[in-house]
Amino acid sequence: MAFVDDVTLRKVAEALGEEEAIDIIYILKDTGEITDDQIASKTGYRLNCVRKILYRFYDHSLVSLRRSRDQNTGWFIFHWKFEPDQLAGFILNQKRHVLKKLDTRLSYEKNHEFYSCGNPGCKKVPFEEALELIFRCPTCNESMMHLENGELIEILSRKVDQLRKELGE
Repeated sequence: MAFVDDVTLRKVAEALGEEEAIDIIYILKDTGEITDDQIASKTGYRLNCVRKILYRFYDHSLVSLRRSRDQNTGWFIFHWKFEPDQLAGFILNQKRHVLKKLDTRLSYEKNHEFYSCGNPGCKKVPFEEALELIFRCPTCNESMMHLENGELIEILSRKVDQLRKELGE
């Protein structure tokens, strides 16, 4: 079994759920194979909540699933097992997803001029939209001024470069 530090495990669980996901992933980490009923008993969470989180983990290959049939009821029993070797792939995919979003945002920021009234709660708008609004804020109707976004572009560029380096691109 691959070594998984608790900080990484916690961040992955947080990305896929709330506190319940964190509790469930720690139970999975500390047991070989366990049923969803056993997890629900250990955590006190409703069975449908446990299953929802387990299927979310399953969708990302972080757990495996084995079915067996209960001899008395004929119902299926689901046995879940944590797959720590899949964490690295999950993290890489998440980083790629974030990189794509940041890259799109960076491109948008570089290719547009923005205007804003400067009031908190009011949005910045691209030049074309500001022109249509006759440079009046659509929220508060105050006059809009050119908004310098060079600092944001610099921050986004650094983050994109950092992620590309981490991904070996």
